[in-house]
Amino acid sequence: MGMILVILFAFQNYTGSEKEDFSGVKFITSNSTLPHLTEFDPNELNEKQWKNLGFTDKQTATILNYKKMIGGKFVSKEQFKKCFAISEEKFGELQAYIMLPETNKEAKSKNFTNYKKTSISIPGKFNPDSYAVHDWMKIGFSERQAEAILKYKKFLGGSFVSKEKFKECFIINEENYKMLSPYLLLPEKTPDTFRHDQKTFEFNKTKARYHAFDPNTTDLEGWKSLGFSDKQAQTIINYRDRNLKGSFKSMEDLQKCFVISAEKFNEMKPYIQLSQATIVQNRNNKTTEFEQEKTDFSKTDINSITFRQLLEFGLDERSAGSIIGFRKKLGGFVNKEQILTTYNIDTELVKKLLATAPLNTANVPKYNLTDAPEEWLKNHPYFKYSADKIIFYRTSEKDENKIWKLLKVKPEYEARMKLYLK
Repeated sequence: MGMILVILFAFQNYTGSEKEDFSGVKFITSNSTLPHLTEFDPNELNEKQWKNLGFTDKQTATILNYKKMIGGKFVSKEQFKKCFAISEEKFGELQAYIMLPETNKEAKSKNFTNYKKTSISIPGKFNPDSYAVHDWMKIGFSERQAEAILKYKKFLGGSFVSKEKFKECFIINEENYKMLSPYLLLPEKTPDTFRHDQKTFEFNKTKARYHAFDPNTTDLEGWKSLGFSDKQAQTIINYRDRNLKGSFKSMEDLQKCFVISAEKFNEMKPYIQLSQATIVQNRNNKTTEFEQEKTDFSKTDINSITFRQLLEFGLDERSAGSIIGFRKKLGGFVNKEQILTTYNIDTELVKKLLATAPLNTANVPKYNLTDAPEEWLKNHPYFKYSADKIIFYRTSEKDENKIWKLLKVKPEYEARMKLYLK
């Protein structure tokens, strides 16, 4: 009995400190295309599939280790959320697709009966490249899962390429893959000619049709015909219309667009016809609100830059909105590195902004641990996970050094929190 009490006490201490250890790990986005989400059971995902969901190597290892620590199985969304590699924002993104009960209590009462997945039924050997949504549904996948499988195929360039690549589709769990594999009319291994790097591969998904063109009059479809993806083509147009006020003035302007690699530029160069007439015409006729502002970004404080000015610089609405939203939650940026941790941003373009625009931190609110407003603590991204403990400890302790010792947060989280303390 005494041993049981000791174990229970140790577990209580561990779970009681979960938040303070789990508080600061941020989900890091990259420039890669995010997966098309559909229902999934987190207990079935392997290392590769977690990475396909957007997690880093370190975060993936943490999630798998956490699952082992809790007994090898997530029983509810509530438990899954406690894994400190899962940020609030990332959990919010995944929550609707997780095939688990909401709470531990619900998991015990339902015992997963409502979360059993339909078994799959395979008619015989088949080429998955020719399967439509209704075909995958006949096998046993849900409609959303079937749509996700097709979107993954499209992401690969219109073919699953190999069994190896088919297996990487994050909703194809290990059990289903083992059942499907003998019937897939696909090569076992991925050909050496397949381009694994997504940015490079996007140039090859659409075969370029080179022809003489003026980059100042080329529209979205025109850029796509030159071998660019939808997103890349739109970025080039945004760069021309917003950053350059409507015209590429020289070959160097075109080279500076970060989605046009040196190799790609050299391929296009013989076909580029940069007409002086279109440069003058676009400069004279361009009357958008972006030109009217004519922002000098070298004098524009990042802590006061507007959504419209970010669009003017060339960011898309998603990137601009993310930066403004994160800045508002923080009460202002303290250093430029924080901006690069913002979700859903165009990292390369933001780096150019940071190299150009200054950062004034004079008006960023800062407090002491002992007098910080409770509402501020509970809402600030860096403090909210420790807010209740701070509020409790400071009722009897006024020495901040002692409060830090009681909080027991990791050094990197403490350093980040101290950015907003006096």
